[in-house]
Amino acid sequence: MTAVEYSSVQPIVSATNLVKVYGEGDTLVRALDGVSASFASGTFTAIMGPSGSGKSTLMHCLAGLDESTSGHIAINGTAVESLNDNELTKLRRDQIGFIFQSFNLLPTHTAKENILLPLELAGTQADQNLLSHLVKSLGLEGRMGHLPSQLSGGEQQRVAVIRALISHPSVVFADEPTGALDTRNSKHLLSYLCSASQELGQTIIMVTHDPKAARYVDRAIILSDGQVRHDMDEPTEETVIEAMRHLGGE
Repeated sequence: MTAVEYSSVQPIVSATNLVKVYGEGDTLVRALDGVSASFASGTFTAIMGPSGSGKSTLMHCLAGLDESTSGHIAINGTAVESLNDNELTKLRRDQIGFIFQSFNLLPTHTAKENILLPLELAGTQADQNLLSHLVKSLGLEGRMGHLPSQLSGGEQQRVAVIRALISHPSVVFADEPTGALDTRNSKHLLSYLCSASQELGQTIIMVTHDPKAARYVDRAIILSDGQVRHDMDEPTEETVIEAMRHLGGE
């Protein structure tokens, strides 16, 4: 997708002049320093950068997990900074899906129970057709009755992916989702996230340090010192590595 196409589509998520400051005086750190970016429906974006670049802080602010110092964030037209705690909780429950590196599965719940728990807490029912599609697509047929301890790391991460997608969220945030996976499972997961974006129209924003992820995404935003240094459409592993090299990144 071209830059012109990105700007012509109403964004699902947007950030304008986002600033996040930690500490004060001599210990003040500007983790985000005027970041602006928008994310269109059905796109798969990687947020990348060296350690300490602000990529995780950006994701946490966009997802309403952390409060920005100043600036504007909108999700599906809702100004995040205007919400009180209850409204923010409802926004995260209804419009945001999360995929964490550590999976965050409840050990006493089966795979299916882990997937359905957020819906049950919200008092809604799962789309059974979508559930069946996701389970089959991710190769978890016959594994839904197993506890997390009975699943491999790759299977646990795929359960976490289904849990994030099952509620039809406006956006899915993925925080280093391949960090705990081996190469084979990492490729499988990234390939599936790419398919979810293209086939289900799911908007996905992923924080990752892995340049190989560029093979699967539509776009890569590269941060350094809390600022956007590169915003690449159709990135490749090579273009990401080159951009990171100029930043002195990893």
